[in-house]
Amino acid sequence: MTTLGILVGGGPAPGINGVIAAATIEAINEGCRVLGIYDGYHWLAAGDTGHVTELRIEDVSRIHWLGGSLLRTSRTNPAQSPQTLANALRVVRDLGITHLLCIGGDDTTFGALRLAEAAGGELHVATVPKTIDNDLPLPDNMPTFGFETARAVGTSIVESLMEDARTTTRWYLVVTMGRKSGALALGIAKAAGATLATIPEEFGPPPVPLALVTDTILGSILKRRAAGHDHGVALVAEGVGEKLDREELGRLEVSRDAYGNVRLAELGLSGLLSAALKRSLSELGLPITVVAKDIGYELRCAKPVAFDIEYARTLGYGAVRYLLTGGSGAMVALRGGKVTPVTLQEMTDPLTGRIRVRLVDTRTEAYEVGRKYMIRLEPGDFEEPRLSRLAAAAGMDARQFQQRFEPVVHATEHVPSI
Repeated sequence: MTTLGILVGGGPAPGINGVIAAATIEAINEGCRVLGIYDGYHWLAAGDTGHVTELRIEDVSRIHWLGGSLLRTSRTNPAQSPQTLANALRVVRDLGITHLLCIGGDDTTFGALRLAEAAGGELHVATVPKTIDNDLPLPDNMPTFGFETARAVGTSIVESLMEDARTTTRWYLVVTMGRKSGALALGIAKAAGATLATIPEEFGPPPVPLALVTDTILGSILKRRAAGHDHGVALVAEGVGEKLDREELGRLEVSRDAYGNVRLAELGLSGLLSAALKRSLSELGLPITVVAKDIGYELRCAKPVAFDIEYARTLGYGAVRYLLTGGSGAMVALRGGKVTPVTLQEMTDPLTGRIRVRLVDTRTEAYEVGRKYMIRLEPGDFEEPRLSRLAAAAGMDARQFQQRFEPVVHATEHVPSI
């Protein structure tokens, strides 16, 4: 009997249950048995066949509007060693799974690629793109499911912080999720009208000095101050932390997950930046309150918005149709409303062997619009009379101000601000 296995890997994202539901219903209607595999690749890699459940239509018919994951999730890498990969294949065979649907981001897709290769055609494997980071290279620049919900929820949070900042005359430094891509931070900042968004794509290759990042934010604070405003909200994508100079950060140690990624939550980027920012403000003698906040976990299991519900259900249905018509070794995406398989080999970086990451393209109007409506230092700010006004707001003379802050503009210069 054709048996479809479904698993979820990586971090949660709104819409997961919609994929599970649609895939289950379509597979059963086509005469398949469906097994839900708990905790991603975790139990497969351990050689454990006991953490699965048979899914029925009545189990999933009303879960598509719920956040979280019916099957839970984990970051286990099935290809961490030859043994874990052999364990995973043995469990799949023992359970009679002939087709495997993996819901996840770049790491889950990488694991699926290795499983498909190891199975040698014996197992049909497909993946569905899931991540709030929006960093998978999908056709037509389609978002990954979960991103639109995360952006909407994040925007609501930032809007509240903006009002709190105005009411209490303070600044908020908000670090958002986004390991490599600044898409989420930029998307939230654009939608909420936040003062500033700082993303890793704006900087050159690492190492990036901590002072360069903090002075980017400080420049925004001083420009607002010169205009008579004493509050604001600055967003920073956590991926900026991966570019910071490790030697400058001293003995700070962070662990890595099963795929070799730095656990950015352990870096404490918001604390590092806010502490450095407070030191700079104190040195300038400016009594400005800065409050650090991280947002990310609040977004991952939120109730999906209508876009992600509809999108996820189409992907789940399309993935099953792709698998049952003989397809394998591809990520299922949408192009012009049609289900489009993108081969996992096509998505793999030939130099690293990893799934390619989609970054924010700072040459596009989508970035330019966000940049233009931010308050940040630009080349024109170092011309008179702006230069003297900004220097006065910082308690510095014009020469000192230009010497300190002009490198910020050169490091992140793209388009002029309105």
